[in-house]
Amino acid sequence: MKKYVLLTSILAICLLCTFGCQKTSSLKKVTLNEVAHSIFYAPQYVAIELGYFEEEGIDLSVETGFGADKTMTAVISGDADIGFMGPEATIYQYQEGNRDYAVNFAQLTQRAGNFLISRENVKDFQWSDILGKDVIGGRKGARQCSM
Repeated sequence: MKKYVLLTSILAICLLCTFGCQKTSSLKKVTLNEVAHSIFYAPQYVAIELGYFEEEGIDLSVETGFGADKTMTAVISGDADIGFMGPEATIYQYQEGNRDYAVNFAQLTQRAGNFLISRENVKDFQWSDILGKDVIGGRKGARQCSM
């Protein structure tokens, strides 16, 4: 039976080819620090659970940085081999003159994964429905704003 998993964009392929394309008896340890634990990375989590990385010789551990600044710090300090985050963290590091700056090498998603939820069922939602409401960002530390 053939196994198919849609790995999260080209990054998973890069991981496999960079760290795993040599079949050996020992696994290559790779630490990935993700900016947030997200449903959008589900294909990666499935591939991990089904042992696809191990089949390619990779012992992948996933840590959550809870912010691009923390994920970038983990990459630069050597605590992580790869970081999932937006490109802005790399740009900031480069602009600050960091000689050991990170390099973006893959696109993880093609569209923003943002969504809006409500405590109440709203039929025929329109963006104007949020005028006068409080909106809270989706992760720890996000700011609340009044619309």
